[in-house]
Amino acid sequence: MPPTSLPRDSTRRLANVAGFAACAALIAYALYSQLRLGVEPCPLCVFQRIGIALLGVVFLAAALHHPRGFGRYVYALAIALSALATLLVAARHLYVQSLPPGTLPSCGAPLSVLLKFTPVWEVVRKVLTGSGECSEVNWRFLGLAMPAWVLIWAFLLGTAGVIANLRPAWLTRAGRD
Repeated sequence: MPPTSLPRDSTRRLANVAGFAACAALIAYALYSQLRLGVEPCPLCVFQRIGIALLGVVFLAAALHHPRGFGRYVYALAIALSALATLLVAARHLYVQSLPPGTLPSCGAPLSVLLKFTPVWEVVRKVLTGSGECSEVNWRFLGLAMPAWVLIWAFLLGTAGVIANLRPAWLTRAGRD
């Protein structure tokens, strides 16, 4: 008789693979919107992409490694931290976009130039304070700007990843007993 559900460990691996696939799809759409739609990313957008990519790498590592016991707690924490960092950058971006025009400093040097001539932590500090280019809203879907969607996805993926990796084995068995 074929099993009606996946073995308890397979559901966690499947959730991690799905998390990785969602992150890959988000990055793919970000690149599509940049290269095909002409929506150029500002420095805060670039940091959000890095956050989603990092989240995807953690999901992939969790799926490939698929640890039992304590290791799944480590991956749950790494997923939570990656998602939280991405969520905070997206929230900062939304705050910058909500400010009245003219309240932010004008656009500075491009990110690539800043990275070339400025220490990394100074670049991070400067980028997170925002600039004029970060305040522009040049893309919307269902009335929400791209940072709002990144915030939503980071929250959903982070929550789902933590739950999937922390769910006790007895909970997954309870539905089959």
